[in-house]
Amino acid sequence: MTPNILLSMNNLSIATIVIIVANVLVSLKGFNDNYFFDRYKFAIGAIKAGQKERMLTSGFLHVDISHLFFNMFTLYFFAEVVIDGFGSGQFLIIYFISLLAGSLLALVFHKNEPYYSAVGASGAVTGILYAAILLQPDMRLGIMFIPIPLPAYVLGIGYLLYSIYGMKSRLGNIGHTAHFGGAIGGYVSTLILMPSLLFNDTFIVLILAVPIILLFVLTKLGKI
Repeated sequence: MTPNILLSMNNLSIATIVIIVANVLVSLKGFNDNYFFDRYKFAIGAIKAGQKERMLTSGFLHVDISHLFFNMFTLYFFAEVVIDGFGSGQFLIIYFISLLAGSLLALVFHKNEPYYSAVGASGAVTGILYAAILLQPDMRLGIMFIPIPLPAYVLGIGYLLYSIYGMKSRLGNIGHTAHFGGAIGGYVSTLILMPSLLFNDTFIVLILAVPIILLFVLTKLGKI
């Protein structure tokens, strides 16, 4: 990451703190109250029966502390990039659009699986990550097993391609569909809020769209 991004992370905004605290409080409640967890998690059968609020509330529940920590840690790193670019109000808009987009895509892909369920802020966080990449495409990020930091857009594209693979192969106990839907939400809402990116960073905008187009094509071909 560039030094100015690291500097911005030292001063968390109120919006970031509120989102993190909300996730922690709701998740802790869910850890200790099975009825609460089951009532507000993402569940296809219950949503189709009319409990649409689960598409929002499930984004504040987590399976365990490690799941919660990973999502909030990722949010911590990228939220301020988005807030620096848009301000707190539009950051929250992107966050919740991404959360709901993740739930919506999961609902579409798993509509015939009444027992499918999921929880976690991953969709919303992935949307914030994608928004941050659009705003700061020159960020360099390091991941485990790769000693050289890579451009953020390379990792963003790789992550979505991995999500497509995960959706197709049902890889692990991970909500790949919600991750992908969140990324779409973050991508689209960022471009709506800052259309100048289409002209100023055309290459980045187009290359980040590749996995989204690929998912659409594979779906139309019945490959997923």
